[in-house]
Amino acid sequence: MTVHNEKTLPLFMETNRKVKSYEEALGVLYWDLRTGAPRKGMDTRSESIGALSGDMFKLSTSPELGEYLATLEEPQNFESLSEIEQRLVTETRKDYDRSVKIPQKLYQEYVVLAAQTENKWEEAKANNDFAGFQPYLEKVIGYQQQFIDLWGAKDTRYDTLLDQYEPGMTTKELDRVFGGLREQLVPLAAAIAASPHQPDTSFLQQNYDKEAQKAYSKFILNEMGYDFDAGRLDESVHPFATGLNPGDVRITTRYLVDDVTSALFGTIHEGGHALYEQNIMPELIGTTLCSGTSMGIHESQSRFWENVIGRSKPFWERYYGDLQQKFPGQLNVPVEQFYRGINVVQPSLIRIEADELTYNLHIIIRYEIEKLIFNEGAKASDLPAIWNDKYREYLGITPPNDAEGVLQDVHWSGGMFGYFPSYSLGNMYAAQIADTMERELPDFWGNVGRGELHPIKNWLSERIYKYGKLRTPSELIQNITGKPLDPQHLVHYLERKYKDIYKL
Repeated sequence: MTVHNEKTLPLFMETNRKVKSYEEALGVLYWDLRTGAPRKGMDTRSESIGALSGDMFKLSTSPELGEYLATLEEPQNFESLSEIEQRLVTETRKDYDRSVKIPQKLYQEYVVLAAQTENKWEEAKANNDFAGFQPYLEKVIGYQQQFIDLWGAKDTRYDTLLDQYEPGMTTKELDRVFGGLREQLVPLAAAIAASPHQPDTSFLQQNYDKEAQKAYSKFILNEMGYDFDAGRLDESVHPFATGLNPGDVRITTRYLVDDVTSALFGTIHEGGHALYEQNIMPELIGTTLCSGTSMGIHESQSRFWENVIGRSKPFWERYYGDLQQKFPGQLNVPVEQFYRGINVVQPSLIRIEADELTYNLHIIIRYEIEKLIFNEGAKASDLPAIWNDKYREYLGITPPNDAEGVLQDVHWSGGMFGYFPSYSLGNMYAAQIADTMERELPDFWGNVGRGELHPIKNWLSERIYKYGKLRTPSELIQNITGKPLDPQHLVHYLERKYKDIYKL
């Protein structure tokens, strides 16, 4: 029986609100799990997460929701909806058609497994124990393969996973983009390695008080415009951001006593994610549109704040004195030396601590491994050797152990295959957005040099943040910059910056 639009819309909106409420509750449980929940309770917590996820899944794939969508999609009904309502129907339809193909029991089993596997990953990384982690990873990959079979593979099986994080992205496009990046960045990296003007980083090799690092992290977040009345900063093994709603966006970082830059740039990175979520327009609150439009766009904001702003010379001409005060007697080098030292380019083992230029090679390695798993049948047991071979090939270094190799990232334990390319896409989006911002905000770098970061945050809020999922990634980048994504912006940005640092 067809329900009239005036009756259907409130029912549809209420169902969407309930789904969003489940997402928020699950977000709190996940955040707690990763930030200090007692270890003995983790398996039971994982079961609770599975039960709630199952209920949310049942609601989001219910026959009633399917009927609401069918009614609202009728042309005369759809045309009467507001822009937000139309977009909500379109996005919900995409999610519904995808999710309804997965049996609820299978989905619930998978959610429990993924939560347990993340717990096992933490233990395995701490103990350098890939063998103990491998059976869990095998199961996660197995479930992902089942899901691809149920969804129906796109041009390749891996394309099906990519689409979850960057709608419309394909391996064909990524092969083209990443191939072009590799061709242009490898010679630049070689020229940098051969330069006689290598930055001195010896001053960074000290012990830095953890409490002072915490205080400085909070100071910088305030400067960026992060609202602590709508968020908090905690500690975790792997930094992350959780946006529950614009009034509750939590971030974590990781403090290393022998590396002041790890927490510093990790905090700025997650702060970029948080600014996005805190500044979504109020009209989207309580709907599933109240989130970033894609992981590529989300990563563009974390990478923009971390690298374009946070690793720039004007930024440190303003904030270096504050950092020196937090660590008296330790940072006795000029700001120019500090700036060059935090922008050193050299192959490294750990992705989240990599420089801007070689970072993209870390992503390409993971992308190629994920393609091998889903398009060519590579097994979990194969991954340590494949990983080490690719690090030797692309970066000229070999991990001494799995903790610094294949176990370094949390993503695969949570089933997030297809996510990693978002980071490099984020770098590309960030460079293209920064190019436009430099032209539209004439005193852009003057603002950064004076510590006036709020005009930058406000510009991003108006052009990106407020829209949540109301705009697609391609619509956003086209509207902001006047053209589709162009990787050359990233190449030009890196060449301009690093040719100056290394006096090429």
